[in-house]
Amino acid sequence: MSEQIRTERVTASMDESFVVFVVGMRVNRLWKVHRWLPVAVAMPRMLRELDADPESGLLNYETVANLRTVVTVQYWDSFESLRKYARDAESEHVPAWAAYDDSNADAGDVGIFHETYAVDPDDYETVYNNMPEFGLGVPGRLRRAEGSLETAGERLGVVEDDRLVVEDGPKPAGDG
Repeated sequence: MSEQIRTERVTASMDESFVVFVVGMRVNRLWKVHRWLPVAVAMPRMLRELDADPESGLLNYETVANLRTVVTVQYWDSFESLRKYARDAESEHVPAWAAYDDSNADAGDVGIFHETYAVDPDDYETVYNNMPEFGLGVPGRLRRAEGSLETAGERLGVVEDDRLVVEDGPKPAGDG
């Protein structure tokens, strides 16, 4: 992934369906490091394993964190690829899942979550400005967000002309 900042407004498109998998953890009791640290180090191990296997189906991921919560947004080529990895007894995931269930599931010291979204090619929109390649823009095809791709409504195909009309002052480009 390039860290070069793209100053133009661009949008990403995918020709096929894909899956967005949001997964993370929340530290509920900061002082119980022995409970949450094993959970915290499991995800980077899984991501390294997936990065090493170009056939895994993982297209890209982004991770964000604050004091209590770590969230990773993953883009997969299909739900079946995600499911296959999650249930592969030889993968890093199955032992991490079992260890969490054994030591944390009922303790309340650390929580985990995931959300899975199956996305058809016409059911999403993106925009990036002054960003390096990011999110769906890494596996997707980037194009300038102009003309019929200028606004969120136009990119989703729900309106033909969604441009903001401002009487006084500067008009923002697109939809921000």
